[in-house]
Amino acid sequence: MKKSAVFPGSFDPLTLGHTDIIDRAIPLFDKIIIAIGTNSSKQYMFTLKQRKAFIEKTYENVPNVVVDTYNGLTIDYCNKIGSQYILRGLRNPADFEFEKAIAQTNRKMSKIETVFLLTSADTSYISSSIVRDILINKGDVSMFVPKVVTEG
Repeated sequence: MKKSAVFPGSFDPLTLGHTDIIDRAIPLFDKIIIAIGTNSSKQYMFTLKQRKAFIEKTYENVPNVVVDTYNGLTIDYCNKIGSQYILRGLRNPADFEFEKAIAQTNRKMSKIETVFLLTSADTSYISSSIVRDILINKGDVSMFVPKVVTEG
């Protein structure tokens, strides 16, 4: 059986923290689906089209990484596409506690397992919300995001 993992998030924007997790997960799975969750009540800095393009451009030469969008529960999306795993990155103990509760809830509701990867030390402090704040204040985010984000 081919093993696929869904890496869900808003990716607003894609950061080097995200790419760190994705890059290290590539050898672990036959396929990684980077799933951009959409929430109509959330205000995004980048459009869905922009966020999807950032990821597609970053991974255009990696055939086992695909990008998709979805609404609703991540486990429902996983079931719909037949993925057995959810991939999540952990930066700190607060992330762990939050993600553990979601993973346990997901496991109770489905047979989907969550696989956690710790972020690398050199990207563990990067978050999309910090990057957005820097962007809002006209700061340079080039050291925190893939080049496609600053070029886009």
